[in-house]
Amino acid sequence: MENQKVSPWKANLNWGLILGFVMIIFSAILYFMDQIGNQKLSLVPFVIMIIVTYFGIKAYRDTFLGGFMSFGQALGSGVLINFYASIVGGIFTILLYSVIDPDLTQKLLVMSQEKMLEKGVSEAQMEQALSVTKIFMKPVIMAAMGVFSSVFFGLLISLILGIFLKNEGGPAAPAPQTESAE
Repeated sequence: MENQKVSPWKANLNWGLILGFVMIIFSAILYFMDQIGNQKLSLVPFVIMIIVTYFGIKAYRDTFLGGFMSFGQALGSGVLINFYASIVGGIFTILLYSVIDPDLTQKLLVMSQEKMLEKGVSEAQMEQALSVTKIFMKPVIMAAMGVFSSVFFGLLISLILGIFLKNEGGPAAPAPQTESAE
């Protein structure tokens, strides 16, 4: 297959959008099932990120790089995929907490308060913790933190996947012909 000359930014856009929309669907399922904040489901987004990032890097290597990719190209591809997904996720976060359910922030604060009461946190400590938490519970701040954390975890995932997906060899060159001494 002939290599197609395309920017890595453009080549990884589709997989980034796929990852972003899969994460939105997962978040929407959690929202409609009233499971936002469920700690038991906190690893599922990481599994989704790993799977989609793997297939995205592999597709970039095989489709645009002729099956050959350096570790740096794999790393860059994975980070771009997660960057695009984080932008999509950030927009969804703003919409969810500002438009779809503006009371969701308050619900999460109440859940945090209940968890602190279960742990026996004093009233003064709880008030202090909630006052700090309220600062970070603004939709734009949540979206910005989501973008940063998604890119960071995407970097870590891409570092590992890059080791397995790199293929730095070139097409096999024909073996040199040696003359036999007869």
